[in-house]
Amino acid sequence: MRASFSLSQHSGHELHRGQPEKGFGSRSRVGESDRDHTFVRRVDLGQEGATLTVIKRGGTPTAKMEVKTSLLDNMIGVGDMVLLEPLSEDSFLENLKNRFDHNEIYTYIGSVVISLNPYRSLPIYTPDKVEEYRNRNFYELSPHIYALADEAYRSLRDQDKDQCILITGESGAGKTEASKLVMSYVAAVCGKGQEVNKVKEQLLQSNPVLEAFGNAKTVRNDNSSRFGKYMDIEFDFKGDPLGGVISNYLLEKSRVVKQPRGERNFHIFYQLLSGASDDTLKKLKLDRDFSKYNYLSLDSAAVSGLDDAANFRTVRNAMQIVGFMEDEMQSVLELVAAVLKLGNIEFKPESRCNGIDESRIKDKNDLKEMCELLGTEQSVLERAFSYRTVEAKMEKVSTTLNVAQAYYARDALAKNLYSRLFSWLVTRINESIKAQAKTRHKVMGVLDIYGFEIFEDNSFEQFIINYCNEKLQQIFIELTLREEQEEYIREDIEWTNIEYFNNAVICDLIENNQNGIMAMLDEECLRPGTVTDETFLDKLNTICAEHQHFESRLSKNSKFLNDHSLPHNCFRIQHYAGKVLYRVEGFVDKNNDLLYRDLSQAMYKANHSLIKQLFPEGNPAKVNLKRPPTAGFQFKASVGTLMSNLQTKNPNYIRCIKPNDKKASHIFTESLVRHQARYLGLMENVRVRRAGYAFRQAYEPCLERYKMLCKKTWPHWRGPAREGVEVLMADLQVPTEEYSYGRSKIFIRNPRTLFFLEERRRQCLQNLATLIQKIYRGWKCRTHFLLLKKSQIVVAAWFRRYTQQKKYQQVKRATTVVQSYTRGWQARKILRELKYQKRCKEAVTTIAAYWHGTQARRELRRLKEEARRKNAVAVIWAYWQGLKVRREYRKFFRANAGKKIYDFTIQRIMQKYFLGLKSSLPSMSPIDKSWPARPYIFLDGVHNELRRIFHLWRCKKYRSQFTEEKKTVYEEKLEASELFKGKKALYPSSVRQPFKGDYLEISKNPKYQKLGSAVEDKILLSDVVNKINRANGKSSARIFLLTKKNVILADQKTGQLKASVPLSDLASVSVSTQSDGFFALRLKEGSTSAIKGDFLLSSEHLIEIITKLHRIGATAADREPLNIDISDEFLVQFKQDKVCVKFIQGVPKNGNSVSCKRKNNRLLEVAVPTTP
Repeated sequence: MRASFSLSQHSGHELHRGQPEKGFGSRSRVGESDRDHTFVRRVDLGQEGATLTVIKRGGTPTAKMEVKTSLLDNMIGVGDMVLLEPLSEDSFLENLKNRFDHNEIYTYIGSVVISLNPYRSLPIYTPDKVEEYRNRNFYELSPHIYALADEAYRSLRDQDKDQCILITGESGAGKTEASKLVMSYVAAVCGKGQEVNKVKEQLLQSNPVLEAFGNAKTVRNDNSSRFGKYMDIEFDFKGDPLGGVISNYLLEKSRVVKQPRGERNFHIFYQLLSGASDDTLKKLKLDRDFSKYNYLSLDSAAVSGLDDAANFRTVRNAMQIVGFMEDEMQSVLELVAAVLKLGNIEFKPESRCNGIDESRIKDKNDLKEMCELLGTEQSVLERAFSYRTVEAKMEKVSTTLNVAQAYYARDALAKNLYSRLFSWLVTRINESIKAQAKTRHKVMGVLDIYGFEIFEDNSFEQFIINYCNEKLQQIFIELTLREEQEEYIREDIEWTNIEYFNNAVICDLIENNQNGIMAMLDEECLRPGTVTDETFLDKLNTICAEHQHFESRLSKNSKFLNDHSLPHNCFRIQHYAGKVLYRVEGFVDKNNDLLYRDLSQAMYKANHSLIKQLFPEGNPAKVNLKRPPTAGFQFKASVGTLMSNLQTKNPNYIRCIKPNDKKASHIFTESLVRHQARYLGLMENVRVRRAGYAFRQAYEPCLERYKMLCKKTWPHWRGPAREGVEVLMADLQVPTEEYSYGRSKIFIRNPRTLFFLEERRRQCLQNLATLIQKIYRGWKCRTHFLLLKKSQIVVAAWFRRYTQQKKYQQVKRATTVVQSYTRGWQARKILRELKYQKRCKEAVTTIAAYWHGTQARRELRRLKEEARRKNAVAVIWAYWQGLKVRREYRKFFRANAGKKIYDFTIQRIMQKYFLGLKSSLPSMSPIDKSWPARPYIFLDGVHNELRRIFHLWRCKKYRSQFTEEKKTVYEEKLEASELFKGKKALYPSSVRQPFKGDYLEISKNPKYQKLGSAVEDKILLSDVVNKINRANGKSSARIFLLTKKNVILADQKTGQLKASVPLSDLASVSVSTQSDGFFALRLKEGSTSAIKGDFLLSSEHLIEIITKLHRIGATAADREPLNIDISDEFLVQFKQDKVCVKFIQGVPKNGNSVSCKRKNNRLLEVAVPTTP
């Protein structure tokens, strides 16, 4: 028989970790599935965790040993560079290329993850992959970013260690995507629940917002982060996210005004123009044509594969999820539009009579539109662009700006406006995602920051970015060596001194407070006199001339020899990643980052809701003549804070590498990767990891993995695990200098020793597979025989049972047939008897009916004959009387016959009409609109007039029944109809309810006797309302009293007064259009009652309360009528914060009642049941 084997085994080994790996349980499982001639059998190999799969097709069995991939089994190349043999830069790159060609984009250096950007989608981020890496040891599966994220999350959750994940690499290497993958993995494996899911969604949705405002298309990356981001994600003791805090570093604000060829401005400008609706663009005074804006580069405005319109909708949705309100989003878009308008402002030179050049704005249309967006006066901003005021102590000097200075001021304002808007966005997101609980939190930090940058033209930005990377490299080496040394001491292994390049001397060259480059730059910016980039370079040449890592044209190792390889205006620094040439041009201006005070004050005068927050230094009342800190000083302080923060956390590293410059898949440019590997210090990292012992593993998993190689330890070792490993290594005759024994681990010096053990283990596993096949086939045959024997007994028993059941059913059917025939004969006999009795009864009834009918017809004929006789007498008498009358009046009739007949006829018709109208008058109800029909056409006018008179008389009679109180109630009902009919869904249900007013009967109820005596005026309305808590949306019962002068709130249980608000302090009342009872009493700003903020209440008698409030305001001569605001979204002032109350239709948790819930710091959401 031919068998082929392939084994993958959970390695269980550990590289440079402080804790041993947990072993697998010792159990075996057997499963089977037979289909035709193919069967599959899976057997666990004890505690090894390996799985044997035996496949048989067409009678020829094959055996295949397989488990999930680990570092040591079925590797493509070497999964951990620490195990690379031999170690050189060429073998390092060859291993990366080999794995990259096989779609293995992740490789380890100990606990560091190297990530190559594949520039395409790979099926390695599915939910199944998340579950595969969940709660698994770091080295248990093949290298993956999920393994590092899971290790960091479990260390935070189980060991209570704060974590940080440092993601570095150059632009286009995939840093942003790596940070998204880490956050999405943590979101997938942490807890579930409505609040937890909401927090996770807000944390994830903060990325699209920051990417839109902070990312841009560059020649290296279509979605390049142009700012550094550090996010602290806070967790509770269960490992569920509570919130987060985002810190941003050095936004590339110079991109706002100028972009290199082939690059774009920030995404938000293109997304706004492409995705906003026509109405929105009209409000923002913008046009979709990119070419109309000077700040937008046109050569790369459209990017293939990038849908700006769809991304704009995504950003709007993400801002809503994070917690931005509509007015805030509109304000942000207005500032973005203002930046675009600002770039279109152009200047022209003018000469004054004294010969001084000054500037003037060419076309003021864009300036006018920008001022309308910002709410500032055009003249104020126009003067700020033309003049500069310098203050020194008590003196002010105003100077004119020439065209170049005016353009500088314009660009400085645009950069500051966008930069401060971005900082405000970060602060606003932090307000929404910050943890609400005040208990101690566990923290996981994710750092996504620029990698080391070496361009053809390196300026101030590259200088401070490379300084930050120097600090990160310094902390990386320190923490790596410290972890290595701590493990050696813990395991009682002799510490081997590791030689490495310490870049502290470079950091000191840059950040030294006295002679550092940044200190000298600050000193040059702040000193009086003429300050230029050349004077700064001269200072560097003087002070840093002897530094071994600094070079310039006039200073080379302090010999002052001309170095012709350096330009005149450049200097060179030997960084840990290589030499970088910096052009000194622009260093002083970029470090100063000045914004003229006139522009700051002009911005502060704007009426826009955000501008005053963005330019607080423009407040004339708080003028500060002290120069603001320089950009370099601020960045140095931020980096110092970041380093201090990282020192308190357990670091995890992801090194991102870009395989090619073409953004294409399957292309591995060796020179480019070699360059990145050098300045990331990856080879040095491997050497530090390999110094001493390259591999280490706890005794228990080591013995479990290799015990099959020694007869003394196989299959079970009864003694301590360390003694078993010692016996095993002695039996294999491994040289003693190749390994050392620690307290809990064995340390192997050379990777080839580990590969020797793995090769021996593979050979042994093939023999074990053959043995397992033999045992399995014997078990299968025995099982098949026992199954046949058991089946024969079962079949015989079931057959006997079937025959007896069939016989019983036949007897039962025969008995049923006999019984049915007998019962049928008896039933038919009884039916015949009953029918005969019924026919006899019907015959008697018929005879009696015919007899009674004959008698009745005889009597009827007699009565009719008698009636005809009486009628004949009456007719003859009537004819006789008529004849006598005609004979008597015949002599008078002929003269006035026609007129008398007409008058008589009309009189009879009118008499009949009035008598009929009297008997058919409608009811006395004023709302009854019925009226008898008109009998003749000529009565039409009389008929309508009588109808009107009757209705007026009826209304008068109805009104005469009213008392004064009832008249007041109807007047209030009429006013309620004018206020709420057709505007609020609750109004129809209130029409039938009478307005009672004093529902609590304060004067009669002894419980409220004290409260009644405290109120001086007459109580017009008393009711129990619910006061909504501003912190959590819950309600508490309060007594609501309304008098002609005050609104009073009191405690329901004690009757103690809580608040008394004069009606003159009420500004308006806000209600929704839904069927809820919520209403907000909004107080006038500056009034004494407005100190604690507005009142948000809920009542079952909302219509009556608002109507009485409005009626009192309308009748008072000294007050204006109260304004009633009916809207599903309105603002309520709670102390110093404005909270948006938003009404939505839905199904509340507690059934049909209305529920109120605080969604975030700025939103209170009320769920109203859907009306049927």
